[in-house]
Amino acid sequence: MQRHLISAADLTRDDAVLILDTAEEMARVADRPIKKLPTLRGRTIVNLFFEDSTRTRISFEAAEKRLSADVINFTAKGSSVSKGESLKDTAQTLEAMGVDAVVIRHGASGAPYRLATSGWIDAAVINAGDGTHQHPTQALLDAFTMRRRLVGRDAGIGQDLSGKRITIVGDILHSRVARSNVDLLHTLGAQVTLVAPPTLVPVGIETWPCEIAYDLDSTLAKSDAVMMLRVQRERMNAAFFPTEREYSRRYGLDGDRMARMPEHAIVMHPGPMVRGMEITAEVADSDRCTVVEQVANGVSIRMAVLYLLLGGAVVDSKNVPAVSPTRIEEK
Repeated sequence: MQRHLISAADLTRDDAVLILDTAEEMARVADRPIKKLPTLRGRTIVNLFFEDSTRTRISFEAAEKRLSADVINFTAKGSSVSKGESLKDTAQTLEAMGVDAVVIRHGASGAPYRLATSGWIDAAVINAGDGTHQHPTQALLDAFTMRRRLVGRDAGIGQDLSGKRITIVGDILHSRVARSNVDLLHTLGAQVTLVAPPTLVPVGIETWPCEIAYDLDSTLAKSDAVMMLRVQRERMNAAFFPTEREYSRRYGLDGDRMARMPEHAIVMHPGPMVRGMEITAEVADSDRCTVVEQVANGVSIRMAVLYLLLGGAVVDSKNVPAVSPTRIEEK
C-alpha cells in the first residue's frame, strides 16, 4: 500500500485485492457485540469536507471510531473557509494540530492530490471525492459488493473480478464514481461497458479501458452487475437531454428491464437514488438491489483502507511486522 489514496488508478491488482480481503476481516467486527478494534488508538483523523455529504462522511466517521481513532469533523460551512481561508491555510492549521490522516472531499478536481504533494501537511491523505475526478473508496466498496455477490464471501478471498461483465449507466460525464469504477474494475480483470446518452459521454472516453454503448437494452442480457448513476443536475450548466421522462424511458431501469438481466445479476447504485428517474421503486426495493449492502460494505472498506494506511502497512523503526486484522480480532 502507498502512503495516500488519491485515485483508484493508483492501485495495483495486489493492492486492491489486499484491501478487499482486509475488508472481509473488518466486516466480522460488525457481527460482534462490541464493534471496536484498538488498532488506531492514539491516532487523529480529520474529515475535511468542503462539499455536502451524508453516506461518505458518516461511513468514514463510523470506520474511524470502530478503529478507536480520535475523530475531528470539519465542514466548510460555518468554518473559516466560508470567510475566504485557502486550502493551504486550512492544511497548515491541521498540521499544527498534529493530525495523522486527512479524509478530504472537495468540489475542485485535484484538490486531494494537491494536498498530498504540496508539503503543506505531513499526514496520509484519503480522497473522499474530488469534483468530477475520483472517488476511490466508493469504487472499492462497489468491487467488494460485487465480489461478495458474484464470487462469494469466502470463495472470494484472494480473488479478483476476472471475467465479470459490469455495465454502468447514466451521467458518465459528471461522475467521479464512474471514472473510479472503470479504473478499479479494469485492474481487477472485469469487462466494463458504459451506457449513456451521447451528450453525457466525456470527451476522450475512447482512451478509457472500457466499451461504450448508447442502448441500454442491448447490454442487459450479458451483464453480471448493472450500476445506475444519478443525473447530477448540480454540476450541469446546460440541457443534456430533452426531458426527465425521455431520459427515464431510454436509460432508466424498471422491472421489465431487470427481468431481462441474468438471474444471478445484481443492481447497484452509489446513491443518492432518484426514484422514478434512473431507477424505479420496484427495482430499488427488490432483493437484487444492493444499495443497502453497499452502505454497510462502505464502513468495512474504509476501515480496511485506514488500517492499511495508518496501521497494517506501517513498520516501526525496530522493523517489527504489523499485526494482521485476524490476530487483532482474536485479541
